[in-house]
Amino acid sequence: MSAAGPVAVITGASSGIGEAIARALAGRGYRCVLLARRDELLRALAEQVGGEFEVCDVSEREQVEQVAARVLERHPQVKLLVNNAGIAARTSFFGGESERIEAVVRVNYLGTVWATRAFLPGLEAAAPSDVVDVVSVAGLVAVGGGGPYAASKHAQLAFSRGVQPELARRGVRVHTVCPGFVETEGFPQDRFTRNPLLRRFVPGPEYVATHVLRAVDRNLREIVIPWWYRPLAFLPTVAPGLVARVLERVGPSRVHS
Repeated sequence: MSAAGPVAVITGASSGIGEAIARALAGRGYRCVLLARRDELLRALAEQVGGEFEVCDVSEREQVEQVAARVLERHPQVKLLVNNAGIAARTSFFGGESERIEAVVRVNYLGTVWATRAFLPGLEAAAPSDVVDVVSVAGLVAVGGGGPYAASKHAQLAFSRGVQPELARRGVRVHTVCPGFVETEGFPQDRFTRNPLLRRFVPGPEYVATHVLRAVDRNLREIVIPWWYRPLAFLPTVAPGLVARVLERVGPSRVHS
């Protein structure tokens, strides 16, 4: 890959979906700048894709701003920003640790806000340019015991939708990709992958990477993958009473304080 290629910044790039996206973009000739918290994994991946890396915790605004300043000094034009960093929180609002609830909001939602703000000068300098926010089907519907995670993804989706008109006027296109269950290191799907019948419905990170590129290539503003999650995501909107009654029957029977 040529160092003169367009610059792509990927958060949460050390493994899983972020790593797959970095490899796919490098194959397209992008100069990838990888951001995550794990130095060794970032260093190894950067060498493999011919890119660069910066250790960065996107939940820390000042850290994001400092990293972005260093990157923009080297690369004043950023053609693509992929907001992929995210952590799981399979817990409830009432039984889970307060620290985990705060962390999932800071990483999944505010991390996207801080990175987009910090890299916006580079995106505007490279216009027309693109931002891809990797959200989740959980950003469209909240079910089960992962309320804090769903809330953080709802907020991230609202941010993505909310800034789209303003950034479009600045020459920056915003794309939202909402995957369903995906098997990764940070989000293991053992309950599905152990079942031979369900395993085929849980894709790997390369599947998401392919659709991230498709969203940019075709200027798709919001996609849900696999596609059949989309009707399920609409159920709480068109039949909220029915969904509430079902969840009351199958959800947790007790609230812990």
